Amino acid sequence: MKLEITGLLMLVSMAASGGQRWYDSEMVMTGMQLFQRNCAVCHGANAEGTREWKKTDATGHYPPPPLDGSAHAWHHSIPQLARSIKEGGIELGGVMPGFGDQLDSQQILALIAYFQSKWPEDIYQTWHNRHMQ
Repeated sequence: MKLEITGLLMLVSMAASGGQRWYDSEMVMTGMQLFQRNCAVCHGANAEGTREWKKTDATGHYPPPPLDGSAHAWHHSIPQLARSIKEGGIELGGVMPGFGDQLDSQQILALIAYFQSKWPEDIYQTWHNRHMQ
């Protein structure tokens, strides 16, 4: 999977070099379907997350954060985001399950494209300047 993500990331980088977003509308539509099927139950139908995502719940865990650009997902590179989706967060003390046995690397990139499509332009450009240059 790491090699697949690396190869796809090279293509993404070339596509994004003009300052445009690295994904196309077809990828976003695929990602939306995958998101609704696998992620929306926790992260919300519009990637809005849980309202009180910065506060731990009764079990001491943080609720699912927004993925719409209003939380910390934009701080992470595509390989980091892909690893989080693939491996989940249980080993790090979180509760998110890993989806590596259910989703291939292209599906994981489509998920990332979907929730990045929700990011406001200023957040996306900050992410792009940090991770795609």
